[in-house]
This record gives sequence, C-alpha cells and structure tokens, in this order.
Amino acid sequence: MSNIHSIVGSKIKGIRVSKNISVEELSERSGLSAEQISSIETDDFLPSLGPLIKIARALGVRLGTFLDDSDELGPVVSRAADREQAHAISFSNGATETRRNMDYHSLARQKAGRHMEPFIIDIQPSEEKTFQLSAHEGEEFIYVLEGELEVDYGKETYRLSQGDSIYYDSIVKHHVHGVVGQPARILALVYIPF
Repeated sequence: MSNIHSIVGSKIKGIRVSKNISVEELSERSGLSAEQISSIETDDFLPSLGPLIKIARALGVRLGTFLDDSDELGPVVSRAADREQAHAISFSNGATETRRNMDYHSLARQKAGRHMEPFIIDIQPSEEKTFQLSAHEGEEFIYVLEGELEVDYGKETYRLSQGDSIYYDSIVKHHVHGVVGQPARILALVYIPF
C-alpha cells in the first residue's frame, strides 16, 4: 500500500488511541465492524469515502482531519500547479478488492474547521459492474469535468456526461463510479454536518 494510505490509517489510529477509544467502541459508534476498522488502520483495507465519514463522526472530528494537518483560519487558495504536484488521497470503489479506484485532490486542505470538503476526483477506468452502495449523513454535489460517470442512488442509476451535475442527500445509499472502462474527472463537494 502506498505511504499516503498509511498516513490516513495511522491518523485514524492515532486519534482513536489519543481519545482512549477501543477498536470495539469505535466499531459500535460507527456501525462498522471491528475487523474493518482494524484493517483500515493497518492499511489492509482501502476504504471508500463512506466508512471514513462514519469513523470521523464517531471520533468527533471532521473528515479533513484524516487528510491534512493544517490550521488556516482565513481563505485558502488552491493552485492547479500545486494540486498536480501533490499526492492524491486514494480510496477504493467499495468493491471487495482493495485496489485504488478514485484519486481525491483536496481543494481546501489547509482550511481549519470546515464542514464542506471540496475535491477534484480522478476516477480510474474499471471493468467492475457491481458496487457496494453506502450512506452517511450530509449532502454531495458532483459536477462532471471530463468523461462520463454513473451515480447509483437508491434504486435509480443516473448517467452523467461532461457539464452535467447532481446534488443529493448522502443518507440515501449511493455509489459514484465511471462508466465501465472509461476514466472521468469530477468536482465534488461533500457537506458533512458536525
């Protein structure tokens, strides 16, 4: 697993230990299995965004705490050149294997106390046709910059092309993925009430 994944896993474990929370207690609070939490902390399992949001809420921290360490109180400017040179945070597509599927480029890594997480997300081509849907508190907005993607939302599937957007309540089970075999790039805003 690449070192960026170990950063996320070690941050989760560090926060959990600093708050004197056992893996079992975090499991109960988040609704995830103790095995899944241990696998995330040791980088045996590359999670999708949903489990990370559940862990963040259960630990009483914002999602961005796992992704950065900065505390900028004023505005944050994200330069394209800096974003392209920085390491992306990668998550799985929720399939059973732990391969990388989405590369998240944070647009507000240094902003302290934020409740909205803006990302540019590069979705890698995949031949996967079935996905594990997940739900979490909050709302999401997605704007397709390049390519095509599908959003499974409840019992519906929405196909979006370049220039299309979707805004939905994250409490409904959902999954975002590229059209089979094609890459895509999106702007995503994830709002998580704290």
